[in-house]
Amino acid sequence: MTVLFVCTGNSCRSIMAEGLLKRYLKEKGRDDINVISAGTGALSGYSPTANTIEVMKKEGVDVSGHKTALVTEKMIRQADLILVMEKAHKEEIIDRVPDAVGKTFLLTEFKKDPGDRPRLGEDVLDPMGRPLKDYAYTLMTIKKEIERITPHLLKS
Repeated sequence: MTVLFVCTGNSCRSIMAEGLLKRYLKEKGRDDINVISAGTGALSGYSPTANTIEVMKKEGVDVSGHKTALVTEKMIRQADLILVMEKAHKEEIIDRVPDAVGKTFLLTEFKKDPGDRPRLGEDVLDPMGRPLKDYAYTLMTIKKEIERITPHLLKS
């Protein structure tokens, strides 16, 4: 199984999600789920933002070696599950590859239980260009969602 996280620049949100999910899977001894990330408007080959590196380091996850990547049609087709940070990302993925409609979800909507708080359809705040506290807030949001969906992925 391959999980693809998508944001805009692949320098903040999708890297956070990728790093956290990889850590949780490693802790569970699961190496059968491939986790990657990319951006709809990314310039390939760049490092994450300094604030992304800093907040992830506090989580015990080193993302400093990550290099940004532009999402490609091949990535979309090969992914079994695509989790995006904004409605616009979902629309762009489906516009590029219409067959991806059944496997592309907002991170905040994937496997949402009916009794969960009404976050359904909410975008994840883009902290790019904002202070460190906004990166920490975005990380907290992503972490809650990754913790929520990991048990569903482990059943796969």
